[in-house]
This record gives sequence, C-alpha cells and structure tokens, in this order.
Amino acid sequence: MKLSRIIIPLFGLFLVSCGLLPTPTPQPVTVENIRIDSQFLTNTPRKIDIFLPPGYAASQASYKVLYAQDGQDMSAVNLPAALDALYAQDAIEPVIVVAIYASGERLSEYGTAGIPDYQYRGSRADLYTRMLFEEIMPKVNAEYRTLTGPENTVIMGWSLGGLMAFDLAWNHPNVFGKVGVFSGSFWWHTDDTSLQTMLDSRIAHSMVRRAGKKADLQFWFESGMQDETEDRDNNGVIDAVQDTRELIDALKSAGYSDSEIVNVELPQGRHSQSTWGSVLPDFLKWAFPK
Repeated sequence: MKLSRIIIPLFGLFLVSCGLLPTPTPQPVTVENIRIDSQFLTNTPRKIDIFLPPGYAASQASYKVLYAQDGQDMSAVNLPAALDALYAQDAIEPVIVVAIYASGERLSEYGTAGIPDYQYRGSRADLYTRMLFEEIMPKVNAEYRTLTGPENTVIMGWSLGGLMAFDLAWNHPNVFGKVGVFSGSFWWHTDDTSLQTMLDSRIAHSMVRRAGKKADLQFWFESGMQDETEDRDNNGVIDAVQDTRELIDALKSAGYSDSEIVNVELPQGRHSQSTWGSVLPDFLKWAFPK
C-alpha cells in the first residue's frame, strides 16, 4: 500500500510532463467576510476580510496567521494576486490573512496605544488594541483553523497602520513574532516645541530606548526615497527614511542583530499603495518562508 501511494502520483506527474494529461490549475485564494460589532469602538461595524489558502475547505490543517491593518487596501496592493502567485511558485507557507478595515476615525484609532501624539491623534489606539485582542482574534481563532503563538502570528501595516503594527508587536511579543512596516509613520511624537524635542519625543524610538530587547521579535521595514519631501534637519535625507533608519539604530542598540532586521529602501518608492504592493511579495516570503 505504501508503494502504491508513491507510484500513482508520480505516474500522474509523468503523464502531465508528456502532455497526456492537462497541467493542474492552481487553486486560487478564497475570501470570506466577517464583521465585528465592537463594544470598544462602537462608531461603525468593523469589516474584516479573511483570505484563506488554497485547499483550506478540503483540509483539516491549521495555519499561521497574518493580521493586516488597512484591510480595505488589499485589492489596491494586489494581495490576492500576490498570494496566488506565491502559492503557484510554492514560495511561501500557506497562511490565513486577516485584513481589518480602517474606520473613518483612522487618525484616532491608529497610533501608539496609551500615548497620543502632540495633537492628541491616536487617542483611541488603546481601544483598537482591545478590539483586536479581545474581539477580533478570539473570533478568528474560534471560526478558523489557526495556529497561535508568536512563532505563528505576524502583523503588518503601512503608513500610520505601520506604526500601529509596530506598536502592537513591540508591546505584545507574546502574541506576534514578526512585524512588517511599510512607510511607517515613525515621526509620531509628543513634543513639538522644537526640532530637538520633536526628535527626542518620537514615540516608537522612545519605547525601544526605554524597554530594551524583546525576546524573539523580528522586523521588516520598507521606506521609499520619495515617500515625502520633508527634510526637517536639512541633512539631505527625507524624514521618512531617517526616522526608519534611526529606529533601526535604536533596535540595534537594544540588542537586535542584523539577522533580526530587514530594511528595504526603494529609490523610486513613494507613499503609495502601488509601491507597497510592489514589495509585498518580498515581505510575504520573509514572513512565511517555505
């Protein structure tokens, strides 16, 4: 019996290679939609798209999970096509992607939990965090076959959603083992009195300096040389790139090694969905290597 289980699929592959059977069509990613009526953020029902790997319905396997901020952008960054292509190439592990839509109050819900910026933006990031941990993740784990723990759970986001993703991973390394930040809003700061106070009070940098190394966290950063034009200290490096580089410096000072940090700087990269979509496959291969 064991021999027949090996011979039959190999014979099928032989017939395909000879043109006697059609090449199997790769199964596409399927998408389901769920909704959370949050008790923490009651402004609007929270839409969530669940991207399931090929063969999910016919399988009994459990899967790693990627939580994505700005879930409404997944078509714009070509996530379904990227996943289909990577699965067809056998380039990544199968993964469940949980894409959480932003609400109309994105500027108050995304940020750093419990630490608003100098204009009090991000004042509800603590409530977003509670919604994720106490409502969204339990629902996803109850309704889908997920693997849990930091070794199986990744989070990503872009722009302000990237800052949110970093904050969630940094403060909850028992939940997330990897984080991907595209054009992260690492300029977020609490004191705008002067250039120096602004630099010193950047929230993500301050969190890293205060806490030191968190166990087993890995980081993937992307920034574009054309993310913006601002260069607050006139050193020839735009702020988006400088803030990311200096956050990486802080991580290395805290004890992280080059092997735990990836930094992608795109010469033509912009603060746009097309740029983020262009490097999304590289991030997915890093986060879920085969």
